[in-house]
Amino acid sequence: MEKIVYAVVSVKESPRDFNEMVRGIEGIAGSALYLLTLNDIAIAVSNFTTSKYNLNKELALEYAKVIEKLYQQVVLLPIRFGTFLKSDEMIGQLMADHYDSMVDNLNRVANKEEYGLKILWDYEKSKLKIKDSLDSKGINGKDYFSKETVYNNYLLEKIKKHRLEDAILKHVEQLIDEITQHLRQISPEFKCKKMMTNTIILDLDFLVQKTKGDEFIQKIEALRLSKEDLHFLLTGPWPPYSFVEITID
Repeated sequence: MEKIVYAVVSVKESPRDFNEMVRGIEGIAGSALYLLTLNDIAIAVSNFTTSKYNLNKELALEYAKVIEKLYQQVVLLPIRFGTFLKSDEMIGQLMADHYDSMVDNLNRVANKEEYGLKILWDYEKSKLKIKDSLDSKGINGKDYFSKETVYNNYLLEKIKKHRLEDAILKHVEQLIDEITQHLRQISPEFKCKKMMTNTIILDLDFLVQKTKGDEFIQKIEALRLSKEDLHFLLTGPWPPYSFVEITID
């Protein structure tokens, strides 16, 4: 029977107490949760028969709930849903192979929590504002062509379109730079993905001290109020899913 892996946890305070704790937590599909320990770390696992269950959304939600319950009581590193190993011995070998990395990651996220932030914009509204600004400055075909022809007018429209696209890109890049500079003052540790779609320009994950969660939320709210044309979608706190830097082969 295979083992499904939930999280790496720190048990340096009292491994025996943690084993008592997990006995009260049910794994997915009604399986019993237990710990396999190595020195001051452990991996939370349960038995799972892959041939009996499909890895669907319902099981993924169950899996997330298990991690949430563990996270309320221990320092942990969540493992990606669907990570299976064939035996306890293989899990023990995994801990031995990655022990130093697991300890370093646990120390990094101790007493911290993750927040997610998506920054959204109204592309059409912003595009119209930028277009109006460019139109007010004007563009003269004589700056490009010696005479007016149908073909030259067509090229002029292409030039205007390129200028607009370039102006939008520069506007978004300026916004992103300004926001990320400000966010570094709020939280020194975050991961940022530039999206630049028609709805999202930034997708961020923050690692925040648990004692500073309220302060972090207030600072994000202050930033939101200063950017009336943008929408801020803040979620969390979560276990530090985005800050686990361990590659399990």
